[in-house]
Amino acid sequence: MRGTVRANQLEASRAVSYRQLMTKRDPFKYFKTSPEIIILAVMMYVRFPLSLRNVEDLLHERGIEISHESVRFWWNRFGPMFAAEIRRNRASRLRAYSNWRWHLDEVFVKINGETRFLWRAVDHEGEVLESNVTKHRDRKAALKFLRKTMKRYGLPHVIVTDLLRSYGAAMKVIGNADRQETGRWKNNRAENSHLPFRRRERAMLRFRRTRTLQKFVSVHASVHNHFNQERHLYSRANFKLNRTAALAEWRQLGAP
Repeated sequence: MRGTVRANQLEASRAVSYRQLMTKRDPFKYFKTSPEIIILAVMMYVRFPLSLRNVEDLLHERGIEISHESVRFWWNRFGPMFAAEIRRNRASRLRAYSNWRWHLDEVFVKINGETRFLWRAVDHEGEVLESNVTKHRDRKAALKFLRKTMKRYGLPHVIVTDLLRSYGAAMKVIGNADRQETGRWKNNRAENSHLPFRRRERAMLRFRRTRTLQKFVSVHASVHNHFNQERHLYSRANFKLNRTAALAEWRQLGAP
């Protein structure tokens, strides 16, 4: 009896998944601009240190006449959707291979003259796992950031941090203080992960709102992970293949 009920539930869940797949809404349905142009504009703005008007000028050189306000609207509309799809496609691989060693670090970000703190978790291969913006960098903020990251990726074997005491206090609450490591050059992986964001911050002339900062860093981290091929570890031929595959996968984002 129990096996029959479970089989019926499995069949019902498959039917629901099939209906959801067949009725997936086209996100580009009511847009006059072609999806290829929208996807290209979002990629150029998020991936490279370009302003909205830079993207407008580059597309103009290719015979595409759009306004920089269109680029702003497209990135706000489709950027989070593309980032969520990238994270969903990479979730199983990240959860299986990213729990060996984490690197945690935080940087100062100015928003209208006020200091905010951008927390970032990076795995041993340079993959950005999580980014979070807070007003403070005390134990409460570190604890919230750690719990959010562990909820998505599980518990790591080793956590490398700097000498900020908030990390140690938060790990004592969680119960993994014995897994923390600190050292002079051990956390360079996290320090280097801030560089692409700093280049984007200069191009955007900083941020105006905390909500906008949180939204952008989440999208930017996913796009950076998608196109980060670590070319110094590959031959030229393999790098070209991986780059082509990443670009082809990007062009399929949002497809119904």
